[in-house]
Amino acid sequence: MQSADPIIELRGVGHQFDDLVVFENFNLKVFSGDSLVLVGPSGSGKSLLLKFMTGLVAPDQGEVFYRGQLLSTLSKKDQQSFLAEVGMLFQQNALFDSMKVYDNLDFVLGEAKPDWKSSQREAEIVKFLTAVGLDHVPQLFPGELSGGMQKRLGIARALVLQPKLVFYDDPTAGLDPITSRQIIQMILDLKKQLNATIVTVTHDMMRAYQLAGEIMVCFPRDFIKTGGKEETLHHSNAKVQQFIHGDVKGPLEAL
Repeated sequence: MQSADPIIELRGVGHQFDDLVVFENFNLKVFSGDSLVLVGPSGSGKSLLLKFMTGLVAPDQGEVFYRGQLLSTLSKKDQQSFLAEVGMLFQQNALFDSMKVYDNLDFVLGEAKPDWKSSQREAEIVKFLTAVGLDHVPQLFPGELSGGMQKRLGIARALVLQPKLVFYDDPTAGLDPITSRQIIQMILDLKKQLNATIVTVTHDMMRAYQLAGEIMVCFPRDFIKTGGKEETLHHSNAKVQQFIHGDVKGPLEAL
């Protein structure tokens, strides 16, 4: 059953770059347990929306709330609690190239859990490296891993603190179709294990359908919640249909 109160809420958000208006009076609620997938043309504001929700960027207008608290006014203690509950996989993984696989996770745990013993951190690291299939390469550097393995390491690092809210920015970018399907299934499995809420940006409609509880198709100043896979496939909006089918002709020609 869906919680009555949203875990993340955006109210009246507006944002622009010079003369380009990307968000205008935008409202969104994300509830505990949701799997919201953001798709749409490049430059439509999908990754920026993730940054609003994580507090990395403040919108020009409007408000962003986490569990009913305004993000911009959180105390230092509440900010730390918020960050401990949030995980993020960045578009390019943002791994520490000079640290080995094991140390990429150990660094995060060391910063967030300074009172933990090394044995406690080790148990968590092994658990999450096993969950993403990297327990056999803890002493390799990220540069020695394949693209798919780097992505899995990024996911493990995003989840090692067992966050309740996880943001994935294009988690299958540059991966082959089989690896992409495996990555998304792993994300769904870990979501279930952690009872987490996830928001994902993707350019791959097949992976969007695989992930989605609900899909939002994003166009500048026009963000359309289309529902799940079947509702999206049969949505009446002409821009949605052109985008999901990749048609050259249609109302999006000017984009």
